[in-house]
Amino acid sequence: MIKITIAVLIGLTAFFISLSIFNTTQASLLGLIALLVVLWTNEGLPLAVVSLLPIILFPAFDILSTKATTVNYSHPIIFLFLGGFMLAIAVEKSNLHRWVADKMLSLFPSTPRGIIFSLAITSGFLSSILSNTTTALLLISIALFITDDVKLKLRFALAIAYGASVGGIMTPIGTPPNLILIGIMSEKGMEAIPFFQWIWMVMPLALVMFVVVSFLLSLGVSNEPIQRDENRKPLDANQKKILLLMGTLVTLLLLNAPIKPYWSGLGLSEAGILLGAGLLLFMPPFNILDWMEDKAKIPFRIMFLFGAGFSIAKAFSSTGLADEVASYLIVMTSLSPILLLLSVAMLITFTTEITSNTALISIMLPVIYSVAEQTGINTTLFMMVATLCSSYAFMLPIATPPNAIAMSSGAVNVKSMMRYGVVLNLLGIFFIVLTAQFFWKGILE
Repeated sequence: MIKITIAVLIGLTAFFISLSIFNTTQASLLGLIALLVVLWTNEGLPLAVVSLLPIILFPAFDILSTKATTVNYSHPIIFLFLGGFMLAIAVEKSNLHRWVADKMLSLFPSTPRGIIFSLAITSGFLSSILSNTTTALLLISIALFITDDVKLKLRFALAIAYGASVGGIMTPIGTPPNLILIGIMSEKGMEAIPFFQWIWMVMPLALVMFVVVSFLLSLGVSNEPIQRDENRKPLDANQKKILLLMGTLVTLLLLNAPIKPYWSGLGLSEAGILLGAGLLLFMPPFNILDWMEDKAKIPFRIMFLFGAGFSIAKAFSSTGLADEVASYLIVMTSLSPILLLLSVAMLITFTTEITSNTALISIMLPVIYSVAEQTGINTTLFMMVATLCSSYAFMLPIATPPNAIAMSSGAVNVKSMMRYGVVLNLLGIFFIVLTAQFFWKGILE
């Protein structure tokens, strides 16, 4: 009860402070967001319960109607997550993750630090060509098998989640915000950033962040090797079926990914591809999953968490709060270019923690374009900073799908994610602004 009371008091405080800046509806939204974030953090109520509260609270405070709120709980990315987790359950059920983990441990140092580095880098490079959500789903069950140590499980799960976010920026197709940036640049008649120039510009930043993430997560771990069972049995029939399905899935996802102007992709829904692969596991010739037996393993609480995040993003837009926040950027045009870049990076990074990065960047990029035009800063530079900062949110599970997937593993709690995440948020902002000012600026001018 004390934890709930604290959350309510913080929510009320946020509401009354916000009233001095925003209208009543917008202040109510900020107060409710504060309430939800505190309850997620202090675990005053179960995660799933807190994640369903927007369905009650948003209509009650006239922020969104019940229909407008509940529709966010059936967002396509939720079904992408569902399909991916069915695959993860099948991998675990068939013990295929043991075989894959053994192969990974034979390629990298078997120390906890070596595994943290390998998981972050593997997750990152896969995320540069696949969605970060898909990558995190494919790797998470493998990471959890490697050790029985609870503290190491937490670090391994975070290595995958953070690595996916870090690596997603490396190509224009790595995350939705990157694609949104390209679309808005085209709409504004700006010169497009060629595919390989993007990689050249962003790769140094990503490599530095891989090292930072891995080093931070490996602080305090021992250097004792993690033991492996050298006597592995050959793959059985079910394991071979899943490997075949996953190989086909990855190939299809690669073919589906557009690489403009060279390849337009297959045009299929990624959510449909992953959900279809998951449903195949219930059918002949696979017959690996059984609904009555395996449904309890599906983390519905995380699906509700996604719904809450998308509801908050929708509320930001519909109440005009996003536009109000964006309007304050115009006021900051008197700042020096470096301070303006830093201010935008801070605003985008920490706002993304409580709303969808895709929704946020869709709203903010047109405004940032106008701000950049008024300041004389290179417009592409300014928009690149905002776009990449929207992917570098490491504090809360609703910030990015990989964060939510790490939470769904059961190995990560919100407090630990916030403790590591706030440090990485600040370091990410620092390195993005530094790279923009001293590297991108010379390329883009």
